[in-house]
Amino acid sequence: MLPTMHAALPSVLALIDVVPPSVAIAPFGLPIYWYGICYALGLAATYTVVTREARRRGLPARFVDNGIIYVAIAALFGGRLYHVIDQWDRYKGDWVLILLPLARNADGSLSFAGFTGLGVYGGILTGTITAFLIIRWWKQPFWKWADAIAPGIFTMQAFGRWGNFFNQELYGPPTDLPWGITIDCAHRVAPYSCDTLPAATTGFQPLFLYESLSGALGAVTLLWLARRYGQRLRPGDLVLLFFAWYAAVRLALEALRVGNWTINGIPTATLISIVVIAGSLAIMAWRHRPGAGGERWDDAPVADAANEDGDEGWYEDDEPAGDAGDGDGDGDGEPDADAGDATAADAGAGADAARGGDARSGDAAG
Repeated sequence: MLPTMHAALPSVLALIDVVPPSVAIAPFGLPIYWYGICYALGLAATYTVVTREARRRGLPARFVDNGIIYVAIAALFGGRLYHVIDQWDRYKGDWVLILLPLARNADGSLSFAGFTGLGVYGGILTGTITAFLIIRWWKQPFWKWADAIAPGIFTMQAFGRWGNFFNQELYGPPTDLPWGITIDCAHRVAPYSCDTLPAATTGFQPLFLYESLSGALGAVTLLWLARRYGQRLRPGDLVLLFFAWYAAVRLALEALRVGNWTINGIPTATLISIVVIAGSLAIMAWRHRPGAGGERWDDAPVADAANEDGDEGWYEDDEPAGDAGDGDGDGDGEPDADAGDATAADAGAGADAARGGDARSGDAAG
């Protein structure tokens, strides 16, 4: 009995025999895909993470409300463009499939296919450019905002990659590992046809899972570093670490993918990853070279949203509570009637303290 059970155990564990549905629900015949749900959840989680990090760092968090929409649209466009270039043989000559979430059936008709097909590097590129332009337009410190955003991008990856699971995509070569996943025949790439690799007994490397776990671990790591070693970090260190981390994981996993967009036989994502890793680490090393100096995250109070360039600060509609111009902090634009008397009294008390060594002067100095 025991030998039989032991012999059967590897075959049971060698395959997670779950073929997920791509459609979650279809109210009134309109399909809502798990892919879109995963990305919507990821966007909501990203918003939460970025907003909390902005507040913790003394940045005006309300900018996230509008900024995340612009950046998400730009990232969607860039991700789609990267995917279309990657799969150009599939899309060339059929602009409808490029621009709309449709699929062409065997008879030539079109059907709704959901929002699928996004390349991460394309989304990161257009999203980063858009974020930079918006942050500069709002006269905010880019590097500080980039550090607040970085764990949010990892969070998006952790959620969004599960959309690939429901679409049965982003998988690697066959494996007998316990976490190998089932891919049905309709979603197999050419080298892994069911004719040679039966669906009932073949598992595949879940590359989506590896990227999702990497995103979750990356988000936790960046949040921990910001709290544990913030006094040693310069604004921009965390986002540079994000770029290097993601590129290193992508470089490792790219070797397990097939049908990649290549340049002279080398996967384009591999080349991009090498450049990103080298560039990010080089910039970080240069910024931390001996004698470099530079701002650290704890150089100013957390409530101070001052910037590095001297021309960035609070947005005109996002000034801290109270009117800085009236001197009384009540936001009415006019000084209180007794403000001058209070100021004179304070000056007198300060003079007395200076002469007599008032013990309360320590509080005032703090």
